[in-house]
Amino acid sequence: MAIKIGLDFGTSNSGVALSDGQRVRVLPLDPQNVIPEVVKTILYVTRDYQHFIGQEAIELYYKHNVNRVRRYEMQWAGAIQVLADEVDYMHDVFVEVDVLKPGRLLQYLKTALRKGAGLGDVSGTQMFERYYTVGELVRAYLSALKSRAEAELGEPITSVTLGRPVKFADDPALDHQSEETLRQAALDAGFAQVDFEFEPVAAALFYEQTLARPENVLIFDFGGGTLDIAIMRLGEPGKRRFYASGGIDIAGSDFDRTIIEKRLLPHFGAGLVHHRPEITDLIEAVPDWATLPELSTPIARRNLDKAIQAEVAPVRLKNLQSLIFDDLAFEFYNQVEAAKIQLSEQAATLIALKGSEIDLWELYTRLQFERDIETYRQEIEHVLLETVAASGLEPAQIDAVVKTGGSSNIPLFSEMLGNIFGAEKVKASNAFSSVTAGLAIRAFETR
Repeated sequence: MAIKIGLDFGTSNSGVALSDGQRVRVLPLDPQNVIPEVVKTILYVTRDYQHFIGQEAIELYYKHNVNRVRRYEMQWAGAIQVLADEVDYMHDVFVEVDVLKPGRLLQYLKTALRKGAGLGDVSGTQMFERYYTVGELVRAYLSALKSRAEAELGEPITSVTLGRPVKFADDPALDHQSEETLRQAALDAGFAQVDFEFEPVAAALFYEQTLARPENVLIFDFGGGTLDIAIMRLGEPGKRRFYASGGIDIAGSDFDRTIIEKRLLPHFGAGLVHHRPEITDLIEAVPDWATLPELSTPIARRNLDKAIQAEVAPVRLKNLQSLIFDDLAFEFYNQVEAAKIQLSEQAATLIALKGSEIDLWELYTRLQFERDIETYRQEIEHVLLETVAASGLEPAQIDAVVKTGGSSNIPLFSEMLGNIFGAEKVKASNAFSSVTAGLAIRAFETR
């Protein structure tokens, strides 16, 4: 029997679901995760090019990398053409390479897809002897997810409805290019047929199952990578109406970066290091998850050692050195994200990271967090009101506001929605699985 699934390829988390027209089954594809139906969108590529995803990828990364031994060797990286004094010649380039590096951990693959595929920003990355395009990285992740789903179902999967944001990019041509890169990655992963549905529309289809009468519904889909908004008329079989959609390139990962920039960089020497651009560059790279793991070079270590020996903020620069060279970056970012999540339930939290050469802690309150992201809140409210205006409806004509995605639970945004539409209309859907389930519903309708 041909099987068509719904697949939510998310910035932070992904999932797969199957509908039979009566009920939706979200597949438990990551038994090592706290929520097995949620697979973290993380890819670990080993030196021999094996691919691992989800919690397994994280655990292998920790096992292979944290506090490991390094050995650097000079390797030929290529040749460059030099023109000097009208003499044209080729010059060999050698770089110091950590030959004991066991693998690389990658996350925010969807962000790379959104900002890189066709956008001229990030086209891929070099891993060991091989260059991976963004499409190849996405294919590796989708292929592993498809294999897990087939093992769970005991049957091959032939077709998929993939979720996509309302906008990959503002430019229609670039938006189309990113969608086509995702389509080709899915085809290369083994799906014979691929179609798409907007992620907030999928969340709306899932919510529609709860309705006893028609409603005008606003979907506020706020995840790790984007905010998408859709306004629809739901609850009348065959008479769904799509009023308007909108979105903005702001989401949870931006808040993590903001916390680091505004509250945590002083722990690594920010503001205390002067006239040493080589050190300042390292400090300013701390908020960038993709860059930081690649800074563990002999040159960076020598520069940090010299500054520490010169007693330039030695305690804080030792924190920075440990963060980079003890492979603590992933743990650090996890602590920041966990603190952000905790502030949705409590008034204050502690961000802490402790090791043999690092001891960092910062008390962080919800009030500080809300002040830190106030500019983002204003931008989001502006886009929200623009989308409502484009729908032709007044806020009072919206019957329900459905929140989905992890960032939608941040109290500041729940309060914003309540102030505009009325707190009684704001409803929380399943933060991690409503889009996945809605994609399965669409997959059944289009099978």
